[in-house]
Amino acid sequence: MSDSSPLPPVRLTSAAELARDALSAPLLARAARLARWAGPDTRVDAGGGLVEEQLPAAAEVLGLTGEDAAAYAGEAWRVAVDTGLVEIADEEAGTVAAGEELAQLTGGSPHDVLAVWQTALETVLADASVPDLDDLVEAMDEGGEVDLSRLDWDPEAEAEFLDGVLGNLYLLTVNEDGPGEGPVPLPALAASMIVPGDMGEPTNDVLEQVSDAMMRLDDQFRLLEPIGLVEYQPVDEALMAEADDGGDDGAGSGAVDETDVTRYGMVRLTPLGLYGLRARLMEAGFQVPAVGELADKGADALLDGTAAYGPTAARAETEQWLARREPLAAARELLAAARGGDSGAPLRRLRCQQALSLVGLPAQEALREVLDDPELGGLARVWLTEHGAPDVPAPSQDLVFWLTIDTLAAQLAAEGNSEELQALVEGLAAQHDGFFAAAWRVEHPATADVLEAMGRLHPDKKVAKEARKAAFKARSLSNGG
Repeated sequence: MSDSSPLPPVRLTSAAELARDALSAPLLARAARLARWAGPDTRVDAGGGLVEEQLPAAAEVLGLTGEDAAAYAGEAWRVAVDTGLVEIADEEAGTVAAGEELAQLTGGSPHDVLAVWQTALETVLADASVPDLDDLVEAMDEGGEVDLSRLDWDPEAEAEFLDGVLGNLYLLTVNEDGPGEGPVPLPALAASMIVPGDMGEPTNDVLEQVSDAMMRLDDQFRLLEPIGLVEYQPVDEALMAEADDGGDDGAGSGAVDETDVTRYGMVRLTPLGLYGLRARLMEAGFQVPAVGELADKGADALLDGTAAYGPTAARAETEQWLARREPLAAARELLAAARGGDSGAPLRRLRCQQALSLVGLPAQEALREVLDDPELGGLARVWLTEHGAPDVPAPSQDLVFWLTIDTLAAQLAAEGNSEELQALVEGLAAQHDGFFAAAWRVEHPATADVLEAMGRLHPDKKVAKEARKAAFKARSLSNGG
C-alpha cells in the first residue's frame, strides 16, 4: 500500500459500541479480571510475568482448565501489565499494585477504554510475530538457551509480513468491490502477500510459499481472535494432518466449491478490528478517512473529500452532512462549492448533483437561482427536468455541449476508462452527427482531455481518429493557436 493517496473510507460504529466490544473481548476481560485479583501476595518475575507457582491460581480465577490454562493466564497477565491495568510496585520484591488504567475501564470515556484496548492489541500483535513454542524448542542449544540463528526468524520481516496481511484485509473490507463484512478465505489472503500480481499460473515454489504463509497466518489469527480484532474459522485440523502426512494441503488445488474453501480458514475483521487497524494505519502515516468526518465541514470539503469515494460511501457521507443542515441553505452552499474551472470542478459538480438529489424538492429554489450561471445552469436544468419542475428554460446549443464535456470529464475523474464510460462515449458519437466538429470549440478547461479520452475509448477506428483530431484542435485553440 502507498501512503500517498487516501484509502477507501471506512464506516465505523459508534465509540460507545466499540468500547463495549473492547470490554467484552476475551483477552482484555481476562486481563482486567487478573488486575482486580492481584493483591499484596501477588509476585512477578524480573520480566513482569507472574511467577510460575501463581499461574494455576490465576488460571482458576479466570475459569481456565486444561493443559494450556497456565499459558492463557500468563498471556492475560502480560496484557494487564503492558496496558497499565497492573503496575510493578517494587521490582526487587516483585510486588504489584492496581494500575491507573484499570479505573478507565469502568469510569473512563469510550475513547479511554479504546486506548487501553489499542495498547493490548499492540501486545498481541507483537506476540503473534514471535515463533511458536515448537520452533523455540528446536532452536535450543545444549545449555537450554535459544539460538536465534537456528530459527530463521527476522523479527522485523515477520512484523512487516503481518502488517501487510492486516493491511490487505483492511482494504478488502472497506473497498466497495471487496467482500465487505463477509469473511475472506485464508488462501486468498496469503496469496495476496506472496503471488506477484502479473503472475499467470503460480509455480510449485510459489504455491509452497502460499501454503507456508497460510500455516503461519492460521497460528497468528488464532492469537488475534481473543483480543477482538478478527472472527476466525481456523484451518481444518484434518487438512493439517494430511499435510503432516505428506498429502496435498489443498492450498494450490484448482477451483473448489465454497464449502471446501472454508476448510482452509476464513477470517473477517470485526468492527473493533476495523477501528484498531485504522488507528494503526493513521499512526503509520496513511490517509484513512472515515464516513462522517466531513459532516461538520463546508460543502467544498464535502465535494472534494468525497471525490475519490465509492458511490455507497459518498452517499452515506453526504446524508450525514445534509442531516445537520436546513435543506435550502444546504443546496445553496453545495451549488456555490461546485463552481470552478480547476481539474476537480467537473467531479465536484457531479457530486453536487448527486447530493441535491438527496435534498429533494426543497433544493428547487436554489437551482432556479443559478439557471443563468455558465457553470451551473446546465446542471440546474437537468436536475429540475428530472424532478418534473415546470417552466424549465431550454438550454442553448453551446450549453448542451459544455454540459456534455463537463459530464464526461466528471465520469473520467470518477471511474477512469470504465465500461460504462465507453458505452456513454459510443452513444454520444452515434446520436450526434458532427459532434466532434462542434465539440472541439467548447470553452471548457477539460475539452481536449475529454476528446482525447473519447479517441482512446471508442472502438471504431474512424470515430476514434475524428476524436483525436478534434482533441488536437481543442488543445491548439486553448494554447492560442
